Amino acid sequence: MSNASESKLNFDIAVVGGGIVGLATAWQLHQRFPDAKLCVLEKETAVGQHQSGRNSGVLHSGIYYKPGSLRALTCRAGKAAMEAFCAAEGIRFELCGKIIVALDDLEATRLDAIFERGQANGVRCNKIDSLQIRELEPHAAGIAAIHVPEAGIVDYPAVCERLADKLQAAGVEICLHSEVHGIHAGPRDVQVTTDRRKLTAGLVVTCGGLYSDRLVRLSGMQPPARIVPFRGEYYELVESRRDLCRNLIYPVPDPNFPFLGVHFTRMVDGAVECGPNAVLALAREGYSWGQIRVADLAESLSYGGFLKLASRYWRTGLGEIHRSLSKAAFVQALSRLVPDLQAADLRPCRAGVRAQAVTPDGSLVDDFLWVTGERILHVCNAPSPAATASLEIGRHIVEELVRVFDLATPGQPV
Repeated sequence: MSNASESKLNFDIAVVGGGIVGLATAWQLHQRFPDAKLCVLEKETAVGQHQSGRNSGVLHSGIYYKPGSLRALTCRAGKAAMEAFCAAEGIRFELCGKIIVALDDLEATRLDAIFERGQANGVRCNKIDSLQIRELEPHAAGIAAIHVPEAGIVDYPAVCERLADKLQAAGVEICLHSEVHGIHAGPRDVQVTTDRRKLTAGLVVTCGGLYSDRLVRLSGMQPPARIVPFRGEYYELVESRRDLCRNLIYPVPDPNFPFLGVHFTRMVDGAVECGPNAVLALAREGYSWGQIRVADLAESLSYGGFLKLASRYWRTGLGEIHRSLSKAAFVQALSRLVPDLQAADLRPCRAGVRAQAVTPDGSLVDDFLWVTGERILHVCNAPSPAATASLEIGRHIVEELVRVFDLATPGQPV
């Protein structure tokens, strides 16, 4: 340990949040400062219970993201790091490839811009015609597509569990059942209050996902954006109809809508998930219409940024709600990509909630965002592909800590 005993600290660095970004950050901290005393604080009974365990399970290639953005850079490096980690640890993953299909001439034109971004980001991809689409995905529609052979699938819950196991084996304390209720930073340390204990740390990093803005406020700062939760609901193909999708079938994104649209994703266990839609969740952990938390809902509906966002996309939003309430409407949206799909081919499966950061002017934060205070770094936004890029995001966070707080040599972080 460094100077923790001299300063009476419980920990040199505390990481708040046991999702994949928090765990990856703790792992990178351990790699950089192997003698530091570290902990991860997680409010649930296990790690990776929310966005990290309820996403599409895709290893993203980085084809969509603005070249040179942190999102693009971390995706490319993070994907390679995730593949290496999974290979070393025996975690299931596969570079199965995906197609992004254009259904009409307008979408075919939009494919060109996506392809150019992919080329600029160093993604191995190629344009294909309708015959080549059918060779890859016999049931898919489309007049043209981009084939991305290096896109893949991975077991992210297993990644979270393995990171937690490795951290604990290295002496990092994983504190479950530890919801943070107070953060008070002073000139020498940070006092953190959970529902189980009080502790002091030399530095604190928060990776709170759905609660990232609230953690900023707990520390006495104002977040630059507020989290608005959007639920994504999925169906899955019944086992006898999994042949409708071999790997990954994606639409061309609509630039006038902030979400990707429904798609087909083969998972590492062979199941094929179809979705998601995007509806306002009625709680930050609102995985169904029946899960309502009045305080969370009131916070969203009273936020000027959300109201401005809703005023721009209300028609699309109503369509998403309709798809949520009507299986027939959901099937209709999916059958644009796979025309042979029938309602009987689908059964409901899990839902996830996306922590969407929205600025006061109603803009969606589409890149990583963190803010620093006295002895604290808050990760305020970690958008998709955060799971793919998590190990690289963790490395960037460590570099930011070193830069902002002028950390000492390895083994002496505070």
